[in-house]
Amino acid sequence: MTTAPVPAIRVDGLIKRYGTVDAVRGVSFEIARGEVFGLIGPDGAGKTTTFQILAGVMEATSGTASVFGRPARDARAETGYLTQTFSLYPDLTVRENLRYLGDLRLVPHAELDRRASRYLQMFDMDRFSDRLAGRLSGGMKQKLALACALVPEPDVLLLDEPTTGVDPVSRREFWDALAALAADGLTILVATPYLDEAERCHRVALMYDGVIRQVGSPPELRDGLGAARLEVRTTPLAAAEEILSAMDSSHAEIIDVQRFGDRLDVLTRDPRQGEALVRATLASAGLTVDEIRLDRPTLENTFVAELRALGGVVQHKSFPGVHAHQDLRGGIAIGAYGITKAFGAFRAVHDVSLQVRYGEVYGLLGANGAGKTTTIKMLCGLLDATTGTSELAGARKHLRAPSVRRNLGYMSQKFSLYEDMSVAENLAFFGRVYGVPDDERAAKVAWVLDFAELTDEQDRVVGSLPGGWKQRVAFGAAIMHEPAVLFLDEPTSGVDPLARRSFWSLINRLADAGTAILVTTHYLEEAEQCNRLGLMVAGELVAEGTPSGIKAQQGGHLLELFVDQPQLAANTLKTAIGRWRVSLFGDRLHVICDEEPGQGLAMVTARLAAHGIVVLQARESRFSLEDVFISIVEQARLQGKVAVDV
Repeated sequence: MTTAPVPAIRVDGLIKRYGTVDAVRGVSFEIARGEVFGLIGPDGAGKTTTFQILAGVMEATSGTASVFGRPARDARAETGYLTQTFSLYPDLTVRENLRYLGDLRLVPHAELDRRASRYLQMFDMDRFSDRLAGRLSGGMKQKLALACALVPEPDVLLLDEPTTGVDPVSRREFWDALAALAADGLTILVATPYLDEAERCHRVALMYDGVIRQVGSPPELRDGLGAARLEVRTTPLAAAEEILSAMDSSHAEIIDVQRFGDRLDVLTRDPRQGEALVRATLASAGLTVDEIRLDRPTLENTFVAELRALGGVVQHKSFPGVHAHQDLRGGIAIGAYGITKAFGAFRAVHDVSLQVRYGEVYGLLGANGAGKTTTIKMLCGLLDATTGTSELAGARKHLRAPSVRRNLGYMSQKFSLYEDMSVAENLAFFGRVYGVPDDERAAKVAWVLDFAELTDEQDRVVGSLPGGWKQRVAFGAAIMHEPAVLFLDEPTSGVDPLARRSFWSLINRLADAGTAILVTTHYLEEAEQCNRLGLMVAGELVAEGTPSGIKAQQGGHLLELFVDQPQLAANTLKTAIGRWRVSLFGDRLHVICDEEPGQGLAMVTARLAAHGIVVLQARESRFSLEDVFISIVEQARLQGKVAVDV
């Protein structure tokens, strides 16, 4: 009789209580050796508490958590743990951080040097081994933190939101590395707020209010929803969204409606009936439907639908706005005309021209070092351009004048709040700095507290808040004075999907009221929310257009393959046709080919067959914005345009 293998991780009836609050309430799940298992859920679901118990740094109130049959606390030597916060030493070099962590875990020096070199080469960081960790970009810091967690060569790796703030190119490289490590037998448990990343896991668990609600592979969870997604293109989007959103409570056929930059996504139980209902409803309101396309629901659709069923979608108060900017709509709010910025011999931004109009959401995208933040600082008058001119809120000169500043809102990527002040103190301070009238301030502070779900915790020190809650407060503080022009630098970094949807609902409402909004983001599914996008590489604007327009400009075809040996297939194709053309999503591959789909599939199938790999299923799929972004970046690199790692 064959004995079943011992799970790499087993959690059974886990409970963690803080006073009268149950953060984790009877959680149970198992993870097999070599599996990549995703834990997803909103802020406060209990994910980090579960990680801390499995890492052996916290005791459970009751229940068990074991690693390869041993209590988690006794298996700490075999467990690697990468926490949410950057826990390395910024004043040590890359290699010094690796040596320090290796010494702590008692790795022999000769073996430590070998492992450090291996992981630095794996993550393409060996050329930065003498750089101080504090001078690394966000993506490089996370790669270094992962390398440090791997140096002891653990059997289990716990990753708590490891790619927050990491650009799309680095995120794909990070996940490719995880897939390769899992194929070698490493067991990985990862929490992520980015559901496109959860698609790369073998299985995913949805956690809400301290309880596991669903477990399955991403395809199983999507199929279990029993719904289809309709991409609806119509104008005006705001009116269409309002009409269709009113239906999802009165018509069982419509499950959910979400607005993007140039379309609506409508989740429906039956695609034919749903499409007919959408067309008839919009036609009766005098709106013309330009196109409706059928596609599969996303994992985010599944996540939101499940949480809505559980009552987890909170209806926030409407923003108490009284100063709309409708009279400005269509005019240029932000303009750049051939702006260049040089720091000595280094040219950070070169000859960038763009315009953002009132009532528009414009997304500025780029990998770390592409020049986005420098561009934003020039556009909002914080930094003078070396050459070129800018226009801001009706002014072409004196962009720092008080009359201009009063019309601006700015949410910085790094500094937005005072960490040693309470939430209420921060809001009172920013309300006065931004000149919010006394008769409006109380209502707006109350709205921010409601939006951040901190009404009962307004005296809490900001530094003690999780990252997602900080972002909500910072966003609220930046819009209290109802600016005509709003700069948002990665506003939803680390924010869970439900809160992210609330952010974007409000951003769209502000744009509908005439506000011009320029936003940066590393989460490219979120970038679909923008009306127009600009893609930067090595300080230059290399592509611009609507999300659908940019994807339509992409050459080649995207093939989705299911194969019997996914990791070997990915490795084989990356060697044969280029790393950037191949990406592994759990048990399926995305492959970009220049040939027609049939010819490309025949070529790929033949290459895989030569290595004993069988293609089980294949189809042509649509490019995601991430696929397009990485393709544009890689093609720019081939032309000699290389972003500077900072």
